[in-house]
Amino acid sequence: MKNGEVYAPEYLGKQDVLVIDNKIAQIGAVSDKILEVDLEIEVINAEGCIIMPGIIDPHVHLIGGGGEGGFATRTPEIQLSDIVRSGITTVVGCLGTDGTTRHMTSLLAKARGLEEEGISTYIYTGNYHVPTPTITSSVKDDLIIVDKVIGAGEIALSDSRSAQPSVHEIAKLVAEARVGGLLSGKAGVTHFHIGPGKQRLQFLHQIMEEYEIPAAKIYCTHITRSPELMNDAIALAKKGAFVDMTAASDTGEWFGYYIENGGDLQQLTFSSDGNGSLPVFDEHGKLMGIGVASTYTLYEQFVATVLERGFTLEEVIPVVTSNTATALHLTKKGRLTQGNDADILLLEKDSLAIKHVFAKGKQMVKNGEVIIKGTFE
Repeated sequence: MKNGEVYAPEYLGKQDVLVIDNKIAQIGAVSDKILEVDLEIEVINAEGCIIMPGIIDPHVHLIGGGGEGGFATRTPEIQLSDIVRSGITTVVGCLGTDGTTRHMTSLLAKARGLEEEGISTYIYTGNYHVPTPTITSSVKDDLIIVDKVIGAGEIALSDSRSAQPSVHEIAKLVAEARVGGLLSGKAGVTHFHIGPGKQRLQFLHQIMEEYEIPAAKIYCTHITRSPELMNDAIALAKKGAFVDMTAASDTGEWFGYYIENGGDLQQLTFSSDGNGSLPVFDEHGKLMGIGVASTYTLYEQFVATVLERGFTLEEVIPVVTSNTATALHLTKKGRLTQGNDADILLLEKDSLAIKHVFAKGKQMVKNGEVIIKGTFE
């Protein structure tokens, strides 16, 4: 890739990027003598383009979610093209409210299928409830034994749909995920769904104060429900936990609020909640309506935060790439550096429109069109 402006995510200026097989081999001036080598070589003119890492989406309902309005409101499985057209090259799958008709083994199979189709995939073990469903007998064993499992989640707190667990039950689950991560060399995080309830993040603050739980093993999402919840999340992030904004029409506004109120940008990520349900409840907990989240919203809000809200690429790119890789211990993801996986986006400089998407060195989107689709698309 010649003459693109590289954000790695830090700005490196105009550079060439050499990809060999599925890895980044070099960033910097690449000699034209490489064209003389007796190998199949493709040269992409990246003039006028931004080159950045592929987006990592840490919260996707790969096999669907929902069901809060009955069986007809169960959302569908995601398709490969929905993911790659959004500039996403790595996803983390999860279950939601339903851990009965949605199964961990089905989520694992879907993740493996998407990996075979070209992207990188991981999953959390569990769902909203505590005790939470697993593939083996425990959260710890899942992390140690199952390759794709990198943490527990999404565990619901401050929500009428949660199992209303005690602080001690939550602490035990987080500790189990932590030990599983230690023994398997994985993140071992617990990913929390935070609802609109009045307790907000009280349990998570309490766990860090009363138990021997490293703050970085706590990762909570849906923090943009109210200013009070956002303030609570800012305080939690200052203690070393990771916090996540679910992409929506007001993400850029919340991003600004987070910064203005002293939020630690290194502890913040964005996610899509892709193919999860978007239920609307009244003040009595009655379901009033339901929709389906899209992974494309994550890309749209990344762009809007830069172009409409005026934040810089160096401020926003880490929130969808390197920060997420750090939170989830994905050491070969989220950064453009020699030896890392060749997950790369090329965006038009002025509009940030997606031009090319590469996942592990394989081109998935070319000139804005998806060229690799799922098996049944």
